[in-house]
Amino acid sequence: MKYDQLATKEVVDKTIKALSARNTEAFMVESGSEALAKIKELIPKGASVMNGASVTLEQLGFVDFLKEGKHGWNNLHEGIIAEKDPVKQAQLRKLAVLSDYYLGSVHALAQTGEFIIASNTGSQLPHIVFTSPNLIFVVSTKKIVPTLPDAMNRLYDYVIPLEDKHMKEKYGVGTAPNKIVTFNGEHQMMGRKIRMILVNEDLGF
Repeated sequence: MKYDQLATKEVVDKTIKALSARNTEAFMVESGSEALAKIKELIPKGASVMNGASVTLEQLGFVDFLKEGKHGWNNLHEGIIAEKDPVKQAQLRKLAVLSDYYLGSVHALAQTGEFIIASNTGSQLPHIVFTSPNLIFVVSTKKIVPTLPDAMNRLYDYVIPLEDKHMKEKYGVGTAPNKIVTFNGEHQMMGRKIRMILVNEDLGF
């Protein structure tokens, strides 16, 4: 199976319907720049924002936009990095799980609507599974596969080797899928907004 090939419109439409049935609102855009514009549209001024480490968010310009500080949001990640005291920084990381908005990507998305997110440390997972009331995932359509088992295969056979190489080149240490979330759906009683921006562009792994 090719894991770096963009999905057809038919497949994307099918996936959007499946996501909707699982209470994830999905949008289709043509480029990373359009995805960034959509993010700006979705997040109101004054909202607290946290993001996970994401090549996708870097490539579409979100990380640079966040650093510029002209967005009117409360950038929690910036505050964490600015704090040099290890104890205080750890406390800020814990508080950040209560961010109004959390942004990231996924490692694989099944046409049936489930998606997989793996983590080395698990630091971003509380946002995703419970604490943040608004999630925005930006996902290249190349990450769409037919089934949930295919999604897990994509993670292990394709994503992890690339991510491990990327981390070693950037930080000198590799990564591992120590903690994996399978997002089957969101219960309506939670009142959270789960949104996914599908991008018809090669972004991320």
